[in-house]
Order: sequence, then structure tokens, then C-alpha cells
Amino acid sequence: MRIIHTSDWHLGKSLYGQKRSSEFASFLNWLAECIEQQQADALLIAGDIFDTTTPSNAALQLYYQFLCRVSLSCCQHIVIIAGNHDSPTLLNAPKEILQALNIHVVGCATADPQNEVITLRNKSNEAQLIVCATPYLRDRDIKLSSAGESIEDKDHYLQAGIIKHYQDVCKAATSRQLQLGGNIPIVAMGHLFTAGGTIGSESAVRDLYVGNLGHIPKNKLPSEVDYMALGHLHVPQTVAGSQTIRYSGSPIPLSFGEANQQKLVVVVDLEKDKTEILEVPVPIFLKLETIKGNWPQIQAQLTKLVESKSNAWLEIVYNGEHIIGDLSLRLREITKGSDLSILRVKNNKSLEQAIQSSTQEALEDLTPMEVFHRCLKAQNIPTDQRPQLIESYQLVLHEIEQLDEFAK
Repeated sequence: MRIIHTSDWHLGKSLYGQKRSSEFASFLNWLAECIEQQQADALLIAGDIFDTTTPSNAALQLYYQFLCRVSLSCCQHIVIIAGNHDSPTLLNAPKEILQALNIHVVGCATADPQNEVITLRNKSNEAQLIVCATPYLRDRDIKLSSAGESIEDKDHYLQAGIIKHYQDVCKAATSRQLQLGGNIPIVAMGHLFTAGGTIGSESAVRDLYVGNLGHIPKNKLPSEVDYMALGHLHVPQTVAGSQTIRYSGSPIPLSFGEANQQKLVVVVDLEKDKTEILEVPVPIFLKLETIKGNWPQIQAQLTKLVESKSNAWLEIVYNGEHIIGDLSLRLREITKGSDLSILRVKNNKSLEQAIQSSTQEALEDLTPMEVFHRCLKAQNIPTDQRPQLIESYQLVLHEIEQLDEFAK
């Protein structure tokens, strides 16, 4: 059986206020064509289909149009799990209707592991593949928080809960495998953060849990499966060198920090005695570029892009020695009449900064923990007092996160 593994579409995501619907549409059109070219039997989507729990009508339209198109192709099955950005309720709402099209959706974990075990059958009703479709596990799915727990306690119980859940689902899958004759391959799906995973520079990845909570070691992942299709990390990668445990990564760059990554989908051929992997590069549908340097360097690079009639979206980082108060005006003059779009300008030598003697930072560029560290520094909190304050703040963030998850 041949499957295609993808994840982290983040449909509806914008970049500094710019909508990206055309990019998402181009990717989904390419993916539908790729499925036909590869003659894939199944498509696995490992979470974060949408960027928010309340996607726009345009994002929903892209999603359902794609599902309808692929359901009429050579692809016999689609399996979708929810990620941390997705609304379990929204994904599950049309579950029964989609089931009629052989589109299997698992939006949230349940008490019965069998609900996350899906048997894919061919047109002759013969079992071809067993899928352990485990969605992003929220705190309430796997453990109960207790008053007075330290961050280490929470980490221990959270990890133990996640590991047990995957073990229970895989145990249910191996039982079904025996019932079906014992030679049906098993594929696991998950949306989680493995220990040692690569996030990438300025990635758009959001922490699943506060700090290092819930980072699962490779040796705790299911070993009885033929392939594990993971979502959450946007950099395509294997886990601890294992070719059969993989993140497919996001299909388009979701931030300027991801612009130089080679995006891909993973094609997996499953046979009785072996698993073969093929990485298929995703084309660049819209170029993102970061231009850094002093003014002559920025000017030269911009001029070159204008002359080449590029339509790239740009991030400009000025780090020259001299103060430039009219940097934005200069940039507009160079790009006037071109198809270039400047989305972000970081002027590290503006007049305001020279007066303040500080680095220009936008709040949206900082994580809550980075803001807290800056507050500790600004208030001159003694170094020996900071670890306890940081741990307390992590616990507060964790509790807020659980309230947010409960609201979903």
C-alpha cells in the first residue's frame, strides 16, 4: 500500500496581515496532482489543518473542496487527526458524512482506544492497513492536574499520560491485526513534540505545552508500527535517525524563518517485509526573502530583485552603523512600481533606538517566557531568585493554557 504523509497546513494563516489563500490553494492543487502521480492509496494528515480553532469561510472552503476532489481520485482513504491549532469539535462535526467518502476524522481522544484505530479496506473489503490515529492530546485527555504540583511533577505525569495513551492505542491496533490474520501493516499518527526535535530559526511552531513539558523521547514511542506519521514540527525530519518515524513538516514557509527550508511530503510504500520512503519536494508558490545588511547592501539586493521582476514578500533588517530615520521611505522609493511586497522592516539603528539604546522588538515576536525574562531583567531581580519565579510563572502559564483548552 502506498500512503502520503503531510501535516501542518495551517489553512487561513496570514503573514504580517497579508492573506495567503492563493498559496494554500496552489499547494492543495499540487498535492491533489501529486496523489494522482504517485498513485497513492491513502493520505494521512497529521494535524494543524487550520491555523485557528475558528477558521474563515475561505479556509473551510479550501479544505472541503480538496477533500471532495481527492475522494474522487485514486486515493481510497484520507485519515485526519487534529493538531493543537485545530478545533476538535469543528473537525468532528461532519465526521459521519465524511465517513461515507472514506474520509476518517479523529478530532479528540476518547476513553476507548479502539476509537482511534481505523482499518482501511480496499474495494473488495479486504483489510489493507491499520492506522492508529491519535490526535493532539490535551491535558484533560490524559491526566488530572493536582494542586501543588511542581513543573517537574507536571512534566512526569504529562509524559507518562501521553506515553500510556499511545501504548493503549497501539495495543488495540495489534489486537485487531491478530484478528485480521497478523500480516496487515500498522501505521501510527500523532501530533506531539519529540525530545530533540528541530524547530528551526524563528519558526511559527507554537509550544504544545509550557517549557519542555510533554517532550517525548524516541524510545518511548510505539515500536510495533511500520511507520509513524507525525505532525507539529515544521522542519521535515526523522526522529533520532529513524527513517520510519518522521515529521513531514509544513508544506509552505509559515514565517520568514522557514523561508530557506525545503518543504516536502513523504511517500511511504508498505509491504509485508519492508517500508520504503520517498521525499517529494513541494514547489515554492511565493518566495519569502529576508534582506539584511547596511544600506548599500540592502539597496543592491532590492535593486536586483526589482530588475528580476520578483514578486517576493520581503523582511528587511537594517543593521548598519549609521542611523537612518527615513528607512521606510527609501525602501518604498526603490520598490515603487514593482511586484515586491515589504511586510516587515526592522531598523536596528533608528533615531528612537539610538535615544533609548535598546533593540527594537515587536511584542508579537516574543514568547510569554521571553517577555517574563525581560521583566525580570528590567526590574533588576537578583539572579538567585529568578529560577523560582520562572517556575512559578511556568505553572501559571500552564494553568491558563488548560483553561483555554477547556474553552475549546
